[in-house]
Amino acid sequence: MDSNAETPTRNEKRHPACLDTLPEEKMPTLTSPVAVASNLDARIAELAAKYLPLAKEILAEAIRIPADYVDKPLEKGGDPLCGTSNHEQPRLEYLRKKIIEIKAVRKPEDVFFDGFGNLVWWVEDPNDGIPAAQKKVVYIDGHTDTVKPLRAQWKEKVVGADCYDGLIDKAKINKEFLKKELGWIPPESEWDHLLFGRGSADQLGGVISAAIATKILVELTGEGALKGAIVRSYGTACEEDNDGAGPMYLNREVFPTAGPEVIPDVVILTDGTGCSKRGALGIYRGQRGRMQIEVTVTGKSCHGSMPWEGKNPFEYGGAIVKEAAEAYEKRDGFLDDPFLGHGTRTASWARLDTPSDCAVPEKLVFRFDRRLTIGETPEQAVADVDRLSSVAAARKAGLSVEVSVPTYTDASWKGYVLNNPQIYLGWVTPEEHPSIRAAVAAYEAVVSPHVDGKIGEGGVLTKEPRVERWVFSTDGVGFPVPKAASIPGAAGKGWIESGPYKYPAMLGFGPGIEQNTHKIGECLDARELQHCAAFLARYPSVLVGTK
Repeated sequence: MDSNAETPTRNEKRHPACLDTLPEEKMPTLTSPVAVASNLDARIAELAAKYLPLAKEILAEAIRIPADYVDKPLEKGGDPLCGTSNHEQPRLEYLRKKIIEIKAVRKPEDVFFDGFGNLVWWVEDPNDGIPAAQKKVVYIDGHTDTVKPLRAQWKEKVVGADCYDGLIDKAKINKEFLKKELGWIPPESEWDHLLFGRGSADQLGGVISAAIATKILVELTGEGALKGAIVRSYGTACEEDNDGAGPMYLNREVFPTAGPEVIPDVVILTDGTGCSKRGALGIYRGQRGRMQIEVTVTGKSCHGSMPWEGKNPFEYGGAIVKEAAEAYEKRDGFLDDPFLGHGTRTASWARLDTPSDCAVPEKLVFRFDRRLTIGETPEQAVADVDRLSSVAAARKAGLSVEVSVPTYTDASWKGYVLNNPQIYLGWVTPEEHPSIRAAVAAYEAVVSPHVDGKIGEGGVLTKEPRVERWVFSTDGVGFPVPKAASIPGAAGKGWIESGPYKYPAMLGFGPGIEQNTHKIGECLDARELQHCAAFLARYPSVLVGTK
């Protein structure tokens, strides 16, 4: 697979005649590219297994860190939202120091925070003789924020495990709750492999896998693991609140003026690619887009004893939600794609402005979470809500109804405000694309020989690579840009064009079962960390050798 393993570097002066000048006993052994690749497979798998305890240790601490801040008074440096979107700094500072400590970069200055607050670290082979501009650039992306931990519910329902501190008392684990709540957990005889806590499955495990992978890449540089490649890893901020925020920052502030040594040829998204029915660690090559649709219904407030004096936005708004749900059940206005699946819409958030609980309210604001499949557009999705008969009825009755796309206005922990419309574009990488073929080959090289599960037997590690797609959303939505966008460094990198947009080839590969994310009792089978790190460490050299 590593067809370049025996290619002389550009700085080597190797003349065939010089071999004849050596005594027979000093003649060099000419190893075939296949043998070199096989040896690299074995070494990567060996080190990934060796560093599994380290990966578990780092992940457990990354999950635990918010506990130092959430209950501390604000005046003493506390932060009740620590670890969630725009409050990632303590976790990111720990990861930066740990990446240096475990030698996952060559020099401390090779890991840093960008202007948005993403943690960035990079590795390459400085002695491979290949100009940086000609190397394949592989991005490894994983977000470092989590959804709200809901600690009280963990204590009540899981009992023996904490959202931050992980396993507290194995004997007190509410096994029946976990089996009912989670999409997949292994047989009880294998529960010693489970690592509990908010962010275990979504998706701190992917970030830690990337750190272990770059450590392996540094150690195996002399064996060709990084030849012809640059690996740039990102621990991104604010993905849960604002999908793709980290990549949006790159598109806005970095890519327009960056050279080809910074622009990705391929992005590996390490959000969990496990399926509770199909298997763990799938290779995912697409996802639907999503957007928020905000509906603002403004009426007239009055005393609740005289409702005829007012115009009730709660009641008229409720009719809109009801009709929207009925339209979705009938798939009225929704398309279906054989690969990504059909578009969806669900009411997801609401705020009622009212003077009291005995009054007709003044205003109701609510949102629909709309997932967009191929062929669906944000403009049409907004129009579909605006055309509902219940919207027309509210307006006819004298209420104001505005249907719009909200803007994300919160600042990152670094203070950067994106002010982006809450529209997150879907993407697909063709199955025949070299990036996907390289992923399958890397999996077969360093994962398949070490696992024995079968596709369709639950969330197990499968011997056969599983190429599918996500149901949920990832940082991948932040990479598409308009075709007209100027990114000179992307020339020759095979970016994919889809409709009016372009984006780098993307694929997903990360630890965690998709159906276990955002759940009380969230946990990860830690064995996935080992095989994810092995895959990420093998992928760059396989990609370089893939045509």
